[in-house]
Amino acid sequence: MKDCLLVTVSGPDKKGITSGLMKVLVKEQAEIIDMGQAVTNGLLSLSFVLKLNEQGSNSVLKDLLFEAKKMGMNLDFQVVEQKDDSNIKEKYILSVSSPEKAIQASFLADVATLFSVNEINIQRIDNLSKIGFKSLDIAASSHREIDFLKIKTDLMNLSSLHKVDMAFMRDNVFRFNKRLIVFDMDSTLIQAEVIDEMAKVWGIGEKVQAITERAMNGELNFDEALRERVSLLKGLPKDKMEEIFETLPLTPGAEKFIQVVKGLGFKTAIVSGGFKYFAESLRKKLNIDYAFANDLEWDGDKLSGKVKGQIVNAAQKAFILELLAQQEQIHLDQVVAVGDGANDLPMLAKAGLGIAFHAKEKVKREANHQMSFGPMTTILSFLGIPE
Repeated sequence: MKDCLLVTVSGPDKKGITSGLMKVLVKEQAEIIDMGQAVTNGLLSLSFVLKLNEQGSNSVLKDLLFEAKKMGMNLDFQVVEQKDDSNIKEKYILSVSSPEKAIQASFLADVATLFSVNEINIQRIDNLSKIGFKSLDIAASSHREIDFLKIKTDLMNLSSLHKVDMAFMRDNVFRFNKRLIVFDMDSTLIQAEVIDEMAKVWGIGEKVQAITERAMNGELNFDEALRERVSLLKGLPKDKMEEIFETLPLTPGAEKFIQVVKGLGFKTAIVSGGFKYFAESLRKKLNIDYAFANDLEWDGDKLSGKVKGQIVNAAQKAFILELLAQQEQIHLDQVVAVGDGANDLPMLAKAGLGIAFHAKEKVKREANHQMSFGPMTTILSFLGIPE
């Protein structure tokens, strides 16, 4: 005989199946060297590999077959060689969430084909949805170095084609060990660009919005664009600020997402190229730990049209994220960053999990991960947190 015996047990799931079979193995002193179990739509599939000698094989098979029949289960077996997985270069997790409809076979076919072409082997698919089939994790591995950037780009194309959100991550110790989440504010935590809302109140909305759009797409230098827009707001009364804040709509799922991660002990921060007044107000409203943003200069109770101190631009955002990780004494791989604009890209690249959230096209192309369809709570599945 070869070294090992692969035993597969299948049938209606019920309590006591694994217990009964394991007791047989204990009695026969059989050595388990691999095992996997899954339940799909109420049907159990349990497989285990045994290392047996010739004398013990007939006895343990007889007892296993008897126990399986007693429980109303089917049992198959085959003699196999023990696999050596020591040459696996890397393991991966593809986390998928479909907000609008069940995950389709066409999507799974495209992903499986992409993996196969790139010599990535699917090892396990887990349905993470309580009801239906809208969220799953695909565990995979490769025996060679892969072109991670190319595969990420191909997966993002599939994301757009099938309208599903996904994150392709290395399956390492840091995946389930995130401790800090850093958010952009404008068009990320809130569904608005604050400076555009201020401009509307001041009657210069279209002019400022055009500059904002070009800056967020990376067409203008952020510092110059910010100073130009703030100068146009000169004279705006301070009492308008609170009125504007009360009208700012939260992004769907943002409040619930923050409640969940805070309850699990995560630290949270706003790092925004917007303005400190609004970032601080939002920090207090959502119980966020830190807030960093640009400070506006006042001339009495009216805006002077100038920005005070260091501008929080793309480089500063990445620098602040790094400082926060040092402050919390965590590795950068334990940081999640969420943003939508070109000035978020360095911050997203610095974090272990950087997510372009309902982002501009340039940002989606350059970020490692993107979410374009679901609410912010979808990020929970990327963190291994069940719905």
